[in-house]
Amino acid sequence: MSGVGPVEPGEGTRAWDTPEASTPEASSAPAPSPPPGPLAGLYARHRRTVLASTTAVVLLAGGGYLYATRPEPPAPPAPPYPSQVVAVAYLGPASPSEGAPSGSFGFETELTVESGPPVTVERMTQPYDDLSLTSDPRPPFRTESGHTRKIVITMSVTDCGKVPENAGLPFLDVTLRNARAIQVHSFILGERYARDLSDALQVACRNDSASSPKT
Repeated sequence: MSGVGPVEPGEGTRAWDTPEASTPEASSAPAPSPPPGPLAGLYARHRRTVLASTTAVVLLAGGGYLYATRPEPPAPPAPPYPSQVVAVAYLGPASPSEGAPSGSFGFETELTVESGPPVTVERMTQPYDDLSLTSDPRPPFRTESGHTRKIVITMSVTDCGKVPENAGLPFLDVTLRNARAIQVHSFILGERYARDLSDALQVACRNDSASSPKT
């Protein structure tokens, strides 16, 4: 034969098999992952627990922040002053309380607590120094909101020369207490009370003068 060309393999010879790894297709395939270590295996087994715990921590931290930064609710309004919710009305003459001194006289009144917390009457007085006053019930006594309590006041004269013949517009001084404050409030009971008080004073002092020994 003449000329130069590729050498043909002889009879009975063959080319060596080329491993697949040496082909371009085989070289571009990813290498197999190494077997997981002990920590990776532990995470794989407990991954759901770890994720749930992490989520719970995040939610708890977020909830705590929202609670700490929440707007404060408005403060409840303060209860009213006792004098603003208490009314005292005059009902008319009444029998004096049992055991009162001779010549005593009585009047019936009613006290109403219109709203707010309960109100306690700590004391009841009147403006004339020589006219004593007691009440039934005796202070202190308490009245609930929306309720009315009847009070009988008994008076007796200690010195007729110092009490007025005409009471004018007399009033009762009542010391009131509730959850807001303690107040002394003067209640004017009206012209009918003034007239009945003047009449009672004249009767009491006239009887006192008639019973006094003559000099």
